[in-house]
Amino acid sequence: MVSVISTVDTGHEDMIHDAQMDYYGCRLATCSSDRSVRIYDVKNGTQTLAADLRGHEGPVWQIAWAHPKFGNILASCSYDRKVIIWKETSGQWVKFYEYSNHDSSVNSVCWAPHDYGLILACGSSDGSISILSATAAGGWEAKKINNAHTIGCNAVSWAPAIGPNAAFDSSTGTRTAPVKRFVSGGCDNLVKVWREDKEWVEEAKLEGHSDWVRDAAWAPSIGLSRTVIASCSQDRRVILWTNDGVSSSWNQRVLHTFEDVVWHVSWSVTGNILAVSGGDNKVSLWKETVEGQWVCISDVNRGKGSTPGQQ
Repeated sequence: MVSVISTVDTGHEDMIHDAQMDYYGCRLATCSSDRSVRIYDVKNGTQTLAADLRGHEGPVWQIAWAHPKFGNILASCSYDRKVIIWKETSGQWVKFYEYSNHDSSVNSVCWAPHDYGLILACGSSDGSISILSATAAGGWEAKKINNAHTIGCNAVSWAPAIGPNAAFDSSTGTRTAPVKRFVSGGCDNLVKVWREDKEWVEEAKLEGHSDWVRDAAWAPSIGLSRTVIASCSQDRRVILWTNDGVSSSWNQRVLHTFEDVVWHVSWSVTGNILAVSGGDNKVSLWKETVEGQWVCISDVNRGKGSTPGQQ
């Protein structure tokens, strides 16, 4: 059974849009329509405010922690069309870099696997996706995919840096480096897979949703051949897209049709449990059985944990 172990009084003065734990689970970052990003130290069930970051001029939609090998770095994106990368230096959080080359709200930020370096994807309502890469000289290089999604891009998520069948690859020293890929979801009802081939190119266009795609999440890999992407939409559905690692085609399967719009999907670290949250104020957890069926294993409603069938 899943149960709520603690509740955080963030002190935000408006709606909270995102909350993310860091790599070690010791820090919690939150962002809000009050234009702030807050960082808390989490220890023994208590939370202590460590930083209140002010720099955005509109609601802050999403935040993302970078891998700790690069230091304590947090990215945030906002309705103000800006992406801000924050860094902790000598115990103080400062603005590390600010990117303001979008023409509309920036809705999603996601760090690439650390194997590739310090790289951030940003999806915007102007329909474009920016890829920001830290350079050896200490600066930042930006590439942009224009017209990635008609009307706007709502979500970006990187593919893992582990190639298909890595768990069974017995070759040593000759393994081919995985190709950089990420998935995006947009207001054109589409889910798209992008691949770096000198420039970023559209590798696949996944059609299945009948309304805006609100989130897309690429499942972590444990080295098996199968690749899975989850997407959710205002059409109240979550779709699982599967690629066998050999062909270029993606098979779709509706996980479930919910009672209200579905806002977010998130995978467990091992990629075998999917969390879904939506307008019905519920968070449900889904797991694949050995027979290949996806079942709901937990349903958390307004802060109370319950397991399906349990009163």
